[in-house]
Amino acid sequence: MKRKPAVAGYFYPKQEESLKSLLDRMIDLNREKKKAISVIVPHAGFEYSGPVAGAVFSSVQLPNVYVILGPNHRHVKSRFAIMKEGTWQTPLGEVPIDSGLANAIATRSDLISDDSDAHEREHSLEVQLPFIQYFKDDFSIVPISIAYQASYEELEELGHAISEAIQGQKEDILIVASTDMSHYVDHQEAKIKDFLAIEEIKRLDAQGLYDVVSRENISMCGYQPTTATIVASKDLGGTQAELIKYQTSGEVTKNFHEVVGYAGIRIF
Repeated sequence: MKRKPAVAGYFYPKQEESLKSLLDRMIDLNREKKKAISVIVPHAGFEYSGPVAGAVFSSVQLPNVYVILGPNHRHVKSRFAIMKEGTWQTPLGEVPIDSGLANAIATRSDLISDDSDAHEREHSLEVQLPFIQYFKDDFSIVPISIAYQASYEELEELGHAISEAIQGQKEDILIVASTDMSHYVDHQEAKIKDFLAIEEIKRLDAQGLYDVVSRENISMCGYQPTTATIVASKDLGGTQAELIKYQTSGEVTKNFHEVVGYAGIRIF
């Protein structure tokens, strides 16, 4: 199956040269690149969150395989929807799915379903690909879309399934968790609430992140992919998390009364 771009021309330019030109302004080729187990990156329109995503992908060593987890912003039947085969297409080319790794993850949890329909219109994973494609011509992915109903226990199971599958692979694999932070609140409120979540991530406290988002009513749309990513990262030896960049949409639009927050984090 070829998964065609759903948000090209909307979240980012549809034309290859225009997209490359935009990425040029968001990526720092001279930045020191460090090895990471996982990264947490935003998924809004590139003009808003692209500088944060670009800073993160510029700061890590990029391998040839990626497990990308994102929230599904629509109602879907699968708790965790994986695609086991096919390709994903963007204006910069096609990216194959790593079927071996996808199957290795899926066989470790009954909650994971092979469900390409869940990915058809969802943007949170798609928007990560152009950043990786800017650096690499040849890589593969395992896309996993997470339903908003997922409980902490289910996310913990997913995290363990991912880490166990990765441990059975010979090559380096980067986990990418896709999330935006607070939505449509005042700039100062966004910063206060977002940093409550960021501090839990920096502590690598998966349960703490899940709980603080619920307790403080933080409208962080991808806290569930991030929760599973923390679990997997700790299994894989992660001991530290570093905030690479934080900003809100207000810094672009100059409307500070109703913003969306964006955080970029590296776990190693």
